[in-house]
Amino acid sequence: MRVCVVAEYYPRRRDPVLGVWAHRQALAARDAGAEIKVLALERPVPPAASFASARRLASAVSGAVKQPRRDTLDDLDVEYVRFVSPPRERSYPTWDRWARGPLAKALGKLHAEWPLDLVHAHYALPAAGAALSFTEQKGIPLAVSVHGGDVLGPLVSTPQARARVGGVLRRASQVLCNSQDTLIRCASLTGSASRMVVVHLGAEAPEELPPKHQQPTIATLGHVVGRKRHIDVMHALAVLPQDVRWVVIGDGPERAGLEKLAAQLGLSERIDWLGQLPPERALTELARCHVMALPSVDEAFGVAYIEAMACGVPGVGCRGEGGPEEIAAAGPGMRLVPPRDPDALASAIKELLDDSELPQQARKTAADQFSWEGCGRATVRAYEQAIEEGPR
Repeated sequence: MRVCVVAEYYPRRRDPVLGVWAHRQALAARDAGAEIKVLALERPVPPAASFASARRLASAVSGAVKQPRRDTLDDLDVEYVRFVSPPRERSYPTWDRWARGPLAKALGKLHAEWPLDLVHAHYALPAAGAALSFTEQKGIPLAVSVHGGDVLGPLVSTPQARARVGGVLRRASQVLCNSQDTLIRCASLTGSASRMVVVHLGAEAPEELPPKHQQPTIATLGHVVGRKRHIDVMHALAVLPQDVRWVVIGDGPERAGLEKLAAQLGLSERIDWLGQLPPERALTELARCHVMALPSVDEAFGVAYIEAMACGVPGVGCRGEGGPEEIAAAGPGMRLVPPRDPDALASAIKELLDDSELPQQARKTAADQFSWEGCGRATVRAYEQAIEEGPR
C-alpha cells in the first residue's frame, strides 16, 4: 500500500528533534510493509515567540532559509510544504485553512506520480483538516493520529475548537489514538468510538548502553515548559541526599527562571542543563542516569517514559494522567505520584534508586509492550482497516 504521511511536527534540519516520534512511526510502518512518503508542513515565517530577541529571530530566519523543500531522512522521501498563517493561538479552530491550498497542491502532484491508497495525518489540526478536502475529492481514505494537543490543553478548550476537532475526526476513515484515555476523549468529541483504535508509539535504546553515572542521577527528558513540571523535580532534588544529581535534557521558555531558582535554592552545582540534543545523544545521556522524573500534567501518552524504560531507567509520572497510568499498568518500570507534590516525588525517586532489579524489569516492559516493531505492525493494521472501510 502507498501511504502519504502528513505532519506538522516532523524532523527538519534546524530542529532534528521536532516530531522525531512521527518519523520513527513512519519508518516502523515502512518496515512492516507499507510504502511511505512524507509531506511535512513548514512555516517559513518565524513564530511570534521568535521576535522576543534579535538572536532568536535571526536563528529562526536562518533555519527557515536553510531548509530545503525536499530531503531524505533514513531513506525516506520528505517534502516540506510551506504555508503562511497567523499565530496558532489566535486562529486554532480555523488554522488548517491556511495550509489547505499548499497541501492540496503537494498531495495532488504526489498522487499523480505515485497513486495513493491512504493519507495518514498527525493531529486533527492543522494536518488532517488541511488534507480533508483533497482526500474526499479523490476518494482516498484518511487516517488521523490523535495526540495530546488534539484533546488536552488551552488550544482545544473552546467550544469552537472542540467542535472543529470532532468534525475532522468524524470524517476520518480511521483514528489512531496514542492511549486509551485519548480514545475516550476522542469519542466524547465525535459521539462514537467507531473506527478508533489505540496505537502506542514505540521506544528503542542505544545499541550499546553506556556506563551509568557514578553518583545517583535523575533525568528529565522533555521540553522545558510549565506543564512538564520541572519545578517539582527541582523541589524534590532539594530534599534528596546531597549526592543525588539532576540532568535536564531539553530546552524551553521555563529554563531561565528555573536556573535562577536553582541558584536561590543552592542547587546549581547539582544540576546539568544539557539543552536540546540530537535524538541518539539524548537517549545515550538518558541511559547514563538512574531514574527519569517527569511529573507532567495533561500527558496523553509520554514517549519519554517508555524511552527511559527501554534504556533501563525507571520512570516517575503523575497519577490521574492517561498516558502514565496506561504505561504503569503495562508492567514494571513506572511509578505514579500525586501531581504537584515534590515530597511524594522525592520519596518515589528514592525508592527507585534503591531498587536494583527494576531497571531490567523496565527494559523488559518496554521491549514487550512498546517496541517500534509492534507500533509498525499496529499502524499497518490500522491502515489496512481504513482502506477496507473506505472514505467516510
